[in-house]
Amino acid sequence: MGKTAVAVTVTVVGVAAVAVAGAVIVNRSMKNGAKWDRTVEILREFEEKCGTHIGKLNQVAEAMVVEMNAGLASDNASRVKMLISFVDNLPTGDEHGLFYALDLGGTNFRVLRVQLGGKEAGIKRQEFAEVSIPPELMVGKSKELFGYIAAELAKFVAQEGSEFELCSGRERELGFTFSFPVMQTSIDSGTLIKWTKGFSIDDSVGQDVVEELTKALRKQGVEMHVTALVNDTVGTLAGGRFSNKDVIAAVILGTGTNAAYVESAQAIPKWRGPTPRSGEMVINMEWGNFQSTHLPLTEYDNALDLDSLNRGEQIYEKLISGMYLGEIVRRVLCRMAEEASFFGDNIPPKLLTPFILRTPDMSAMHHDSSPDLRVVGSKIKNILEIPDLSLKKRKVIHKLCNIVATRGARLAAAGIFGILKKVGKDTLANCENERTVVAMDGGLYEHYTEFRECLEDTLRELVGDRVWEKISIEHANDGSGIGAALLAASHSRYLEVDEK
Repeated sequence: MGKTAVAVTVTVVGVAAVAVAGAVIVNRSMKNGAKWDRTVEILREFEEKCGTHIGKLNQVAEAMVVEMNAGLASDNASRVKMLISFVDNLPTGDEHGLFYALDLGGTNFRVLRVQLGGKEAGIKRQEFAEVSIPPELMVGKSKELFGYIAAELAKFVAQEGSEFELCSGRERELGFTFSFPVMQTSIDSGTLIKWTKGFSIDDSVGQDVVEELTKALRKQGVEMHVTALVNDTVGTLAGGRFSNKDVIAAVILGTGTNAAYVESAQAIPKWRGPTPRSGEMVINMEWGNFQSTHLPLTEYDNALDLDSLNRGEQIYEKLISGMYLGEIVRRVLCRMAEEASFFGDNIPPKLLTPFILRTPDMSAMHHDSSPDLRVVGSKIKNILEIPDLSLKKRKVIHKLCNIVATRGARLAAAGIFGILKKVGKDTLANCENERTVVAMDGGLYEHYTEFRECLEDTLRELVGDRVWEKISIEHANDGSGIGAALLAASHSRYLEVDEK
């Protein structure tokens, strides 16, 4: 009797234990299911808010045209500044001679020399050197920075070989690509508005950067005249036009973004100077600062903007450029980690580091076509230190990269469409007998294949198949460097001598 009772008791306890264990498993399964549902919900909501249907893109393009017209009318009427570049004489291919370029736009600068041989020979030969800027010079004094640059340029000039020929009795001429905000007052002068990209040199703000460079060159004993001051986008346009006379605009999509295009001088109400002989003027749009209620902003974009150093500015750039795409992906993953335990019970510490997920990493994951998405798994493991991510979670990350890239590429296409509309190249009536070429440069466009192809497919969708047949998108590699040298040539002080 006692043994039977004990046996029954043990059996009951065993059954109860199994029941409890089963309940725990079921409960855990339900929790995991709820968490996964939340992951899917976050992804779906984000995709919906990032929507860029064709109607919305047309609205963005129309808004861009409105801002362009406002910026051409007055300096303070638009967020899109539409800066007059004073470039009214783009390269034609007839240029010849030896010209130099200095390209300053980040923590490195480049110096170039180019021998031009006219229409027959084009660019006969070229050389360049790239130099890193010591960090202390980025926050020091103006004369120290420009003195360092001039010293490196002097070394480069000293290495000029006999195969480069400077016309007798002429001073070397240089095109200066300066990719910081400048209020330009002529083709060869401009006042620095502010430093960006980690530079902070207070005593040069409000000064003419060409004058600062010229003083430094004289101190080094370098006989060189700064003939043209341009930004990288204008340089890209010049480089594109040298290769193809049908180039009417240039767009840079890299760490940042900008656009420049050729405008009729009569369509620039704020232009107070004499009408250029060409009848045209290159406009540096500074389109990264474009804003519109039609832009599909999400809470992640708003939070990124609030945390940025330039809060409320460069909203368009924060949606389409390489600096920010990977960061947007990271912020959505943070939400998934917080609300859906996407990476487990604890949020991975690395995931909380701003900008740890760079756009090149995002691109690599987006381009992953392996059955098990092993590149996605490898990137997440190496960057965020999260091992053994399941395939279905890798698919979520892959999809997230696609959403962010697609939105950026389609919005960039809408901006280009806006330029085409502004200059009347969006209809067959205005481009039936001629081609329209847009020169593109920047690492995002060059290396992110999915982004590039989406941009081009979207632009085709916007203009229609028949107009698309007359439009070309061409990669203008190294436009900012070569372009500056070409603009020094097309604005040379010796042009009138050559024409006689």
